[in-house]
Formats: sequence, structure tokens, C-alpha cells
Amino acid sequence: MTRHATRKLPPQLVEHAQAFLRGDRPPAMPKSAATVVLLRQGDAGLEVYLLRRHLGMAFAGGMYAFPGGTVDRRDFDSAVAWAGPTPQEWGRRLGCEAAEARGLVCAAVRETFEESGVLLAGPSPRAVVANTTAADWEADRAALVDKALGFADFLQRRRLVLRSDLLAAWAHWITPEFEPRRYDTRFFLAALPAGQVTRDVSGEADRVAWMRPGEATAAVDEGTMTMLPPTYITLQETAAHPTVGAALAAATAREITAVTPHVQVIDGEAFLTWPDDLTP
Repeated sequence: MTRHATRKLPPQLVEHAQAFLRGDRPPAMPKSAATVVLLRQGDAGLEVYLLRRHLGMAFAGGMYAFPGGTVDRRDFDSAVAWAGPTPQEWGRRLGCEAAEARGLVCAAVRETFEESGVLLAGPSPRAVVANTTAADWEADRAALVDKALGFADFLQRRRLVLRSDLLAAWAHWITPEFEPRRYDTRFFLAALPAGQVTRDVSGEADRVAWMRPGEATAAVDEGTMTMLPPTYITLQETAAHPTVGAALAAATAREITAVTPHVQVIDGEAFLTWPDDLTP
């Protein structure tokens, strides 16, 4: 087994893994979640947006991740104005029921706005918001984070439609069974809309950065950055595409299957394993 930097479990998780392997800890039910890999074309090639989660976070503290989070009840609201592939079409692409697909797509768009200030919505099915940096946009973003404002109400107030066609399904990862907090996460790609800029607004992050995928994975291998395997592998996969357009085109041809890493103990150390074909 190749021992990538992302495969060895950190000390705080080894105890959980050992308890699970002994049969002392039943697996937790994973929560449905969505994450979005924001892409832009930099001077030196394709770049992705990464956030470093606060060290004190209960899940993946100190690790770099993409914007995203769990699906909540607001994301199932059928009043959300919608453009692009329907929830039924997304359900077929994601391998789930239409209602769940609606929640996943809405969560992807909502969480991206909450954590980066980027909004994948527009005043019509063919337009997209050009700028979300004004004080009134920030007030709405904060209200969404605090759950004082519903996602459907937010879009209706601004006469916007969610642009589901700006998302491209990429992968499906489920947190290993030994983890005390588990997530059933769909990964999407999306290009940074013209005119919009990312903003360091997430209360869950203490650092943000645009990086070339290969630079980010190299930093993990060198030990200067840490991230969970799904993030690392997604970066490896996107690094194979020189442009935003090429990455989005590749997404349409991908087969989306659920991947759940497993744990092995080798020579007294705990490691994660996953299918070899996921490591380029």
C-alpha cells in the first residue's frame, strides 16, 4: 500500500479507529452534505479555492477543504426558484431521489455563498449575479449563516433563480465508519462567475487561498498543509486538466460512485485505504 501523507491517521483518530475495529463503536449515521470546488483560470493555469478550517473545529480542524456543509431543511424548500437541470435530472446523475437531489444542489449553492461570498444564481436562467460584495449582500449572507433567513426567501427577495447548470457533479465520498462524525458528501465543480470575487467570510475558516491543484497536493506531501483524502484526491484529479473548461467537460463524463475509505492497522500504525484507481 502506498503511504501518502493523507493516508496515515492523525493521533486523535487512532483511538476511534481501534475502538471500531474491536467492535466497541457502532458506526454513526452519515449526514447528507455537499461541497463545491470553485475553479478559476490563473496566470499559470487552473486554480482552486481552499479554506483552512479552524483548529478548534470538531471535524477536520486545521485541515484545508472546499466550501461546503451539511444539507438542512431549508434546502428542500420547493419554493426555491430554479434554473437548469431539474431535481429529477440531478437525481439520476447523483444516484438518489429527486427530493434529495434538490437538497444537495441547494446546499451546494447556499454553502458556497455562505463560506466564500460566491453566488451561483442570477436574475434569469441565462444570467448570473455579477457582484456580491456590497453591505446588503453581506447582511443577507450573515442572515443565511444564522438561519434567520431561508434560502428560498433570500432568492425571492432578490428576484434570483438558482443556476443548477453552473454545477457539475464530480464525486461521492462517505466518511469512514470509525469516525464519530460522518458525512455522505457529493462533490461538485463550478467556475467562479465573471465579476464575482471570493471573500474571506467563513466563520469556520482562519485562512483562504487560491492555489493550483498540484501545488496544494505537493504541500500536503511535504507536510506544510493537511487535508482529508477526498480533498487531496479531488485536487489530484483536477490537476490533470489545464483549464476550467476542460475540468467541467471532464465532469460530464465521470461515473459517480460512492467511496467509503476503510482503516487498516499496519505495524502499529493506522492507515486509510481506498480503491487504487482513485489515486492518479
